[in-house]
Parts: sequence; C-alpha cells; structure tokens
Amino acid sequence: MLKQFFQMEAASGIILFGATILSFLWVNSPYFLKPNAGNVVLHFIVNEGLMSVFFFLIGIELKRSFGQGQLRGEQLILPGICALLGMVIPALIYYGINISHENHVKGWAIPVATDIAFAIGILSLFGKRVPAVLKLFLLSLAIYDDLGAIIIIATFYSHAFTWLGMAWVALAIASLFILNRYAIQSLSLYLLFGGLLWVACLNAHIHPTISGCILALMLPNRPASGAISLQKIEQTLHPWVAYGIMPLFAFLNAGVSLTLFNWENLTDTLVLGIILGLFLGKQIGVMTGVGIVACWRRKLPRDTTWLRFYGIALLCGVGFTMSLFLGTLSFPNDSVYFAKVQLGVVIGSLLSGIMGALMLCVAFAKTSKERSRLV
Repeated sequence: MLKQFFQMEAASGIILFGATILSFLWVNSPYFLKPNAGNVVLHFIVNEGLMSVFFFLIGIELKRSFGQGQLRGEQLILPGICALLGMVIPALIYYGINISHENHVKGWAIPVATDIAFAIGILSLFGKRVPAVLKLFLLSLAIYDDLGAIIIIATFYSHAFTWLGMAWVALAIASLFILNRYAIQSLSLYLLFGGLLWVACLNAHIHPTISGCILALMLPNRPASGAISLQKIEQTLHPWVAYGIMPLFAFLNAGVSLTLFNWENLTDTLVLGIILGLFLGKQIGVMTGVGIVACWRRKLPRDTTWLRFYGIALLCGVGFTMSLFLGTLSFPNDSVYFAKVQLGVVIGSLLSGIMGALMLCVAFAKTSKERSRLV
C-alpha cells in the first residue's frame, strides 16, 4: 500500500510540474484571457467544488492512517513534532516580516503547507537509494500537515457566520452522525447529506471544502458484509485527484506573469514572507523537530542520517498547490495580492525543491562512498 501510494504521488508530482509549466506559458502568452465571468465560474468550480473532493480524500487518508495505517504508537511522535514545528515557524517568520502590514498579515498560513505530490516526485528521482523509513517519515509528516491545514481553514478562513446557515450545517452533520451511529452502509445516503453539507457550508460562509473532510470522517469504518470500504473509496478517488483535480488546480492558479519579476515585487514583504517561510521556516521547523526527538531517543532512526533528514526538511518547503490554495482563501477576489502570493510560492517552492534535491544527492553520495570504503 505504501509503495503504491508513493508511486502514484511521484507520478502526480511530474504531472503537476507539467501543469505548472503550461500555466506559466499560458499566462505569458498573447492569448491569455483576462478575468471574466466564464473563468471566474471555472475557478469557483475547481477551488470550491473539486477541491472538496481533494479534502474528502484527505479525510479518508487521515481516518485510515490513524485507525489502521502507519500512524500508530511511537511512529506518531517524530513526524508529528516535525509537522507542528514545520507549520508554526514558517507562520511566525511570515507574521514577523508582515506585522506592520495589516492587509498582508492575513496570509500567515500560506507558507505552512507542504505539497506532498511535488515533494515525493522529487524524492522518487533517487529511486531505491531512498530507505523506506524516509518515505514513511515524509508521508506521515504530510498527513499531519494536511490535518493542520484542515484545522486552519475551518478556524481562520470561515467568516461572518449566519445563524440560519449554521443551523443547516448542524442539521447536515447531525444527519451524517446518525447514519454513522447506526452503521448505515449506503454510500449514496452519505454522499447526499455530504452534498447538502457542502451547500450549507457555502451559505453559512464556512469554506465548503471543509465539508469533504467532515463527510470522510463520518463514513463508517466497521468490517461488515457489504460494508463501505474506505480503502476501495481511496483507491478509486486517488487517481482522479492526483492526475485530474490537482493538475487542473495548478493550471488555473500557478501561472505567474513575467511582469511580476521586478525588484519592487521581489522585495515586497508579502512575497518575502512566503519565500522565507517556505524555504527557511520549513527546514528550521522540521530539523528542530528531528533534533528534539533525536536528543530524547539519543539516536536517529535506522537507515537515516542528519543530511538525509535535512534534504527531506528542505523538500517540505515545496508548498506549491496547498500554499496557493491557502492564498486563494487569504486574499479572495484580489488579483493584485494573489499575484504576489503566486510569485512568493513559486520562488519559495523552487528554492526548496532544488536545494532539497542537491542535499539528498550529497547525502546519498556520501553514504555510497562510506559503503565502498567498508568493502
């Protein structure tokens, strides 16, 4: 299961990279269409609709990982601490740089995210040289990262609640809870009330993507004849999300105009906050977590080295699609600010990805030399 997941995310990372290149070429072509009613609707369908499916998949992965997957016992500790510090420190760096800019501060969550598909895509370039423990660490950290993103979206990016809207949200969640409580095995019923929850969230000014995660967590996870299989749902959805939804999101949101690459924008505190949060904040946070756990256990996990962990820590700074998504929530309907978000995310992610790949090259080359000496 781990190998299959890793291979799919690696392939998805390559497709995402291709979608990003196409988006860049499209935005800088003479045929690029300025914002109009048509592509605003398309952005809404993808960013609020299809991304709900993405968060539904994340919810299923969380439910399976904590219930029966890789996140059990002591395996929770290292990636959990690294993920927490890898979110807190980038946010603090961004906030510190933008504390005097009231409009910029609301983008503090943008550098906290990690794009697992891109990170795994880069890691997969090293093939069999990557030990299973490092793959598991990166995947586990990403699961915690996704959980953190869900909490952030639910807590900080849902505004101006309406009591009537909240009542409908509560009713939809209560209906899903009753279905779960009585172990109803009809997936159609869950999807029906999940759809109603999406509409209720939208009307209550709660970001509707949260409905996808809530729906996933309400699905029954009890072995029974004809039961809903979380693994089957995950295996069915994963290719659609990895090869369809995320590349489409990247194509619509990742294109950066060449006109933005000027000194004024590159020194803008919003752009600098994102770049430094992703590139410096992530590596500092993750490596601090590794250091804390290593001091506590007095050793690193088997088949790992400080250089290998540092390479992984750098890859965690590839925020890309998740950072862009948080950017759309931080600065909704503001093309000027979002253009700066795009610039910061692309530069920060590129720096993290390139430096992470170079560091892993050094780490694996050093290990190979040490082995050859022993022989």
